[in-house]
Amino acid sequence: MNNSQKKVLVFDFGAQYGQLIARRIRDLGVYSEIVPCDLTADEVKQMSPSALVFSGGPASVYADDAPSIDPAVLELGIPILGFCYGHQIIAHTLGGKVGHTDKGEYGPASLHVKPSVLFEGTPDTQTVWMSHRDAVVEVPAGFRVVASTDVCEIAAMENVEKKIFTTQFHPEVKHTECGNQILGTFLFKVCGLEKTWSIDNLAETLIEDIRKKVGDSRVILGLSGGVDSSVVAALLSKAIGKQLICVFVNHGLLRKNEPEEVEDVFSRQFNVDFIHVHAEKRYLDLLKGVSDPEQKRKIIGTQFWKEFFAVAKEKSADGTPIKFLAQGTIYPDIIESGARKTGGKASTIKSHHNLIPFPDGVSFDLIEPLDHFFKDEVRSLGTSLGLPNSIVYRQPFPGPGLAIRIIGDIDEEKLRILKDADAIVREELNDYNDRLFEETGDIHSEHSCWQYFAVLPDIKSVGVMGDERTYERPVIVRAVESSDAMTADWAKLPHDVLARISSRIVAEVPGLNRVCYDITSKPPATIEWE
Repeated sequence: MNNSQKKVLVFDFGAQYGQLIARRIRDLGVYSEIVPCDLTADEVKQMSPSALVFSGGPASVYADDAPSIDPAVLELGIPILGFCYGHQIIAHTLGGKVGHTDKGEYGPASLHVKPSVLFEGTPDTQTVWMSHRDAVVEVPAGFRVVASTDVCEIAAMENVEKKIFTTQFHPEVKHTECGNQILGTFLFKVCGLEKTWSIDNLAETLIEDIRKKVGDSRVILGLSGGVDSSVVAALLSKAIGKQLICVFVNHGLLRKNEPEEVEDVFSRQFNVDFIHVHAEKRYLDLLKGVSDPEQKRKIIGTQFWKEFFAVAKEKSADGTPIKFLAQGTIYPDIIESGARKTGGKASTIKSHHNLIPFPDGVSFDLIEPLDHFFKDEVRSLGTSLGLPNSIVYRQPFPGPGLAIRIIGDIDEEKLRILKDADAIVREELNDYNDRLFEETGDIHSEHSCWQYFAVLPDIKSVGVMGDERTYERPVIVRAVESSDAMTADWAKLPHDVLARISSRIVAEVPGLNRVCYDITSKPPATIEWE
């Protein structure tokens, strides 16, 4: 992003809600980034933030391995808002006291508010979301207590002169009824920020940044047809045209008609060098007799890079060398692969790139235009770039594709059966979601399906069709309601919808004679079967 962009830095202390804090701030119109909690004061100054937010975290401030902060950060004069562990570490660092209470506080709690800057305009009593056992028991010098609950005497404190405000509860979660108002007060009244962040006008800035970075060089991209790689392809196409080589490795494990759609969009609509690698036969040969899902994943991933680098080598020999490898890395990928797993160590934030098995003598500079954006922001960007909704709003799809939706080994006949059955499931539930949208006007209606597909188990069942006994395969329909895939509930579909799916599959897909519906939530199950 442009360094002149006013931004809020979210210090990550290992919070389960770290990404949510950054999203809430962006939703309010201010740009935010998640950073390691151990940044020094000098490093913070170099980033020129307008405000700092300290996240929660699972540790106790007194634990030997507890995350800490550079005390000088608190003396920079930059407004600070701390939640939960952030509240406690600020108190601890500035000379207050944190104690281990006899009674924890988890879930909704009634907060009693005193007149204060942070709670201006909010009710005297309001519901907040708590998750703690440790609590601040003595505030540092210069701070005053501005809120409490029946369990937690110091549920919020503030030092107006230093512009440091902290809460034991989590304003970023929807269960805190005035959470957005509290965040807004901090951002706009305390920090004096304005609503300048929007995804709508982002494309031109990113296109210009790409042109400056790439120059006359060529860029190669492994295009899967998924949301992230497709948006990267569209961006690079607008920026550098035929300097971009899109390598679409067709392993034969995509959903029905998807390879044709990807080729049509990127060979006709976008000005790129589109290479369609037909590797279906090679993948089927490699997967023959393999039933273990992890082995399937390994085979598919290894072969992808072999196919990809074969094209890269060929294209590098026919003219201008390829300098850049583009990837559809998005912000949660970077957070999950580095800061979250390593306790906020910046040096490992991009460690996931080490998983690319570069052949000897092959190296590229990496270009990741989406590495500061969340999934819904990427979707909005894709729409502004002219990608069709079928790609922009494509359901989450596993990298190994249908290979892990076929339980057991894979062959051409099983793939044909699953693709046909899955196409019916998606067609019927697309229509169901469309009808809900027409009725409610809400694309995220509480009854709409978030993800839906078919699974082919490695068994057969007895049946009767016409006057004949059959011994064919069953198919399992999976449909879930979710917003983030962290948790999911099975979709309570109307019986007539399920009946139509079942009757169509059995009538239209040879080789199937039974349809089952998976009614297991996540947890305890996962969304995928393998």
